[in-house]
Amino acid sequence: MADYLHFSGQGWLQLGELTLAFLLSAIVGAEREIRQKSAGLRTHTLVGVSAALIMLISKYGFTGVLDNGRVVLDPSRVAAQVVSGIGFIGGGVIFMRRDVVRGLTTAASIWFTAALGMACGAGLPVIAVASTVGHFIIMLGFPRLIRRLPRPRRSAAEIRICYDDGRELLRTILVRCTELRFAIDHVRLDREDPLDSPEDAQDLADREGMATARRSRHTGTVTLRMQVKGKRPISHLIASLSDIGGVREVGTVNQESELD
Repeated sequence: MADYLHFSGQGWLQLGELTLAFLLSAIVGAEREIRQKSAGLRTHTLVGVSAALIMLISKYGFTGVLDNGRVVLDPSRVAAQVVSGIGFIGGGVIFMRRDVVRGLTTAASIWFTAALGMACGAGLPVIAVASTVGHFIIMLGFPRLIRRLPRPRRSAAEIRICYDDGRELLRTILVRCTELRFAIDHVRLDREDPLDSPEDAQDLADREGMATARRSRHTGTVTLRMQVKGKRPISHLIASLSDIGGVREVGTVNQESELD
C-alpha cells in the first residue's frame, strides 16, 4: 500500500486533485439543486468526479508502456474511445416525458462506472477505491444533504392540465396534488366559471362525478388551469399528474423551463 501511495501517479497529490474535483463539482451541483433544476447536486458531482478520474487515468495510467522515452504502445486511445462511446449508453437511459427529464443521475452513474473500470484496468486501484467510496457518499449521503439545502418557503406556479372528459379525473387530480402536499388555488375550467377556493373545486369534482354517471362515453377533453403552491419542485407534481390515466397533457403556464 505504501508503494501505491508514492508511485504510479497514485499519491496524495492525485487524491487531493480528486477531492478538489469532488468539492468544486458539488458546489456547482448545489447551486443547480437550490434552483430546482433537473440535473442537480448528485448529477453534477458524479460528472465532475468522473471527468477528474479519467484525466488522472490519462496522465498516470499508461507510464508502464514507455521504454527509454519511446512509446511502444498507446492504450490511451482505447480510453478515449470508451469516454466517447459510453455517452451513447448514458443517453439511452435519459428520456423526456411531458417536459420532465428523467434518468440523468442514472446516466452519470453509468459514466462513472465506466471510469472506474478504466481505472482498474489501467492499474490504479487506490484511485478506483477512493472514487467508489465517493460514489456511495454521493448516492447515499447527498439525499440527506439535499433535504437540508435552503429552498423557497412555498413556490407558486400555474399549471395547465388537459384530460379526457367523463372519467371523473378532476377529483383524482385534486387528490394527487394534496398527496404531494401542494396547496390549490384559483381553479379554472374551459367550460366553467372561475373557482376561487379549493372548496369550489371539490364541489365541481362532485358534480363531475354525478354527470359522469349519466354519460356512457367520453365527450371530449377538458382543460384545467390552477395555481399550486408547495415546497417540492413543480416537476415532481407534473410527473405524478402525467401518470394518471386519461391525462393527455400537463405543463406550466408562463413558467421558466425546468430544463434551463
